[in-house]
Amino acid sequence: MEKINLAADGKNRLVVFPTRFGWIALLGWGTMVRNLGLGDRPDAAVATLSPDLFETAEEKGWNRALVRRLQAYAEGEMDDFQDVAIDLGPQTDFRRRVIAHCRQIPPGSTLSYGGLAARAGRPYAARAVGNCMAANRIPLIVPCHRVVGADGGLRGYSAQGGLRRKQRLLDLESRSVFRGVTVGGVQE
Repeated sequence: MEKINLAADGKNRLVVFPTRFGWIALLGWGTMVRNLGLGDRPDAAVATLSPDLFETAEEKGWNRALVRRLQAYAEGEMDDFQDVAIDLGPQTDFRRRVIAHCRQIPPGSTLSYGGLAARAGRPYAARAVGNCMAANRIPLIVPCHRVVGADGGLRGYSAQGGLRRKQRLLDLESRSVFRGVTVGGVQE
């Protein structure tokens, strides 16, 4: 496996914090997010992190600006998080394209697995897109909750709470967009 350069001391940073829709555990280094876990309790959020990344983590008050943004998002302030640097680790070109196009789905919108596959250059690869979304280590920042079945139905969500949490996130975004809130909190 490819080695990733970590912070100067070689440690990932971990921060666990509450939001309106549950606890979030963020893991990364510098300004790069490597993993985001969602859970109903702090330990449940941490348990969803990738063990190979978590084993070198130390808890710090890391990336406070992103913590505030994620908490504001949970309160209904829409944010597309496209400026957040992510560390995906080794990925195929196709998966990188899928993730890049997924990050472009605006808050309050959805796209089918097939639609995302087409945008990534492989229109018949809906199942491969589903596998990519299921392996997403950085939900919310890579908004896999916005990817749905061809009929608009929810097809899966690997974060704790599964489809119930996916629906809550979509409802949150729908209500916020309906109120006229746009990315960056600017009123229309």
